[in-house]
Amino acid sequence: MDKMLALKMFVETVRSAGFSAAARRLGIATSSVTRMVTALESELGTVLLNRNTRNVSVTEAGERYYAHAVAILKAIEEADATITDRGSEARGRLSASVPVEFGRRVIAPRLGRLLDRHPALEISLILSDEIIDLLGERADVAVRLGTSMLNDDVVSLRIGEFRRWVVASPEYLAGRDRLVHPEQLVEHDCLTFAYATTEPHWSFRKGDERIRVDVRGRLRSNNADILREAALAGRGVALLSDWLVGEDVGKGLLRHLLADYEATPGNLSSAINVLYLPNHRGSRRVGAFIEFLREIIGEPG
Repeated sequence: MDKMLALKMFVETVRSAGFSAAARRLGIATSSVTRMVTALESELGTVLLNRNTRNVSVTEAGERYYAHAVAILKAIEEADATITDRGSEARGRLSASVPVEFGRRVIAPRLGRLLDRHPALEISLILSDEIIDLLGERADVAVRLGTSMLNDDVVSLRIGEFRRWVVASPEYLAGRDRLVHPEQLVEHDCLTFAYATTEPHWSFRKGDERIRVDVRGRLRSNNADILREAALAGRGVALLSDWLVGEDVGKGLLRHLLADYEATPGNLSSAINVLYLPNHRGSRRVGAFIEFLREIIGEPG
């Protein structure tokens, strides 16, 4: 039995939650995956996966074995990278996790530039707003906006920043008093992001002036584009990233309010951070991606 191939098939089966899905991702027959995982279980003398007619689930022993298998495969991948990814050219596969809307609106339209510049580079772009485990998810690099949850095992590099704008549609603002000070927001229906379970508040700064406003509204979401769509539909006032609503403001579909104030939801940062594992220092793949990000940040949409 090819032990390394068996590990790959087992790991992919767990990730895909089934033999058929794993086989499709690996580009092989389902019977080959089933046979290899069964042989692995026979060699180990334990059941790694529970099977039934509908799905596959991991046993307690399987969970422990999966964690070690992922680490082994990642270590081999990194060992290969030390040879192939330290030269003058970026080559091989780069797995990058980026926030959903940032990936769709900022990165995706410009991604061809990176691919054209580095013909030997392959990109696997993962759109996720979750804080991922770089090792467990096999991601080489992650882009995160605002405050990042860090530990000593992750390198964080600040590569830029964005601004958050208070915006509303002309239809919503029609017939209402002109919004000139943040405290007036208590009179408005605010569209808020579900950062936490606590009541939302927006913070404003202008010179030495610091203002906290406990905002209220009928719509709350953990997806910024939902709030953008609601703002476009005239449902209230939203606090959204400039890269998300800049085009809408430029077209007159939304108005940028309180532009003299720096605004944030709570105490969150406005940093754009790149996270990667320490063993990726010097990686040409990661370096090429970071160079690309620095280049496109701040470009008009």
